[in-house]
Amino acid sequence: MEVIRLDQVSLWRRTQEEFSYDLKQTIFSVVKGKYRQPVKKLVLDRVDLTVNSGEKLGIIGSNGAGKSTLLKVICGILAPTKGLARVKGNIAPLIELGAGFDPEISVSKNILLYGIMLGFSKAEMIERTESILHFADLEDYAHAPVKALSSGMVARLGFAIATDVQPDILILDEVLSVGDESFKNKCKRRMDSFWEGNVTILVVSHSLDFVQEYCENAVWLDRGRVRFFGSSKDAVSLYLQAVTEGADIGLHHNV
Repeated sequence: MEVIRLDQVSLWRRTQEEFSYDLKQTIFSVVKGKYRQPVKKLVLDRVDLTVNSGEKLGIIGSNGAGKSTLLKVICGILAPTKGLARVKGNIAPLIELGAGFDPEISVSKNILLYGIMLGFSKAEMIERTESILHFADLEDYAHAPVKALSSGMVARLGFAIATDVQPDILILDEVLSVGDESFKNKCKRRMDSFWEGNVTILVVSHSLDFVQEYCENAVWLDRGRVRFFGSSKDAVSLYLQAVTEGADIGLHHNV
């Protein structure tokens, strides 16, 4: 059954330089009659993609190819400029762990809000709170504000919530391992259970060996366009061939 479908999805975004162009400069430029429209870059270019339920899909490509942006469009974090993105089922995005937390309220309340944001009920999240705190090794911080946590603790909390709720679709930006060796081992065991189950998984990874071993199919993105979509073995082979031939400048950084 089809759970993710992208039809001719394109996305234009402002460049990093434009994001740093502050409000004061904008006001002065308008007053002086020198205001210019922000420069935008085509990050995704007419992407077509279909993912079926239970599929494990790898996404490869050079830095700046649009891999993380593609995941954010699928998660609904970014809206396409053109085209249509359709997703069926609950998504747990492990993209920017802890990005949705409110630093001023307690860890427990953040668990409830984060889970509700992922599409789960308040009652279900209340039931899951204890197991999430236990997995993240944060039982002693249940009533502390998130701002009191270290960045590593916040990452552990984000991972624990996203993987405890048993999503239909799991989105991974790189294979995550946070915390000390003990916690990394817990993460690996939990991730292995997802790979063995019926969860649909999309993973961006610079580890081509990982993509070939764990993903049936893969997408090779190049400057926002799909260069290949098919078996992970073929995708990696073509990608490496492009590296060797210098067809995609900068690809060697990812191998």
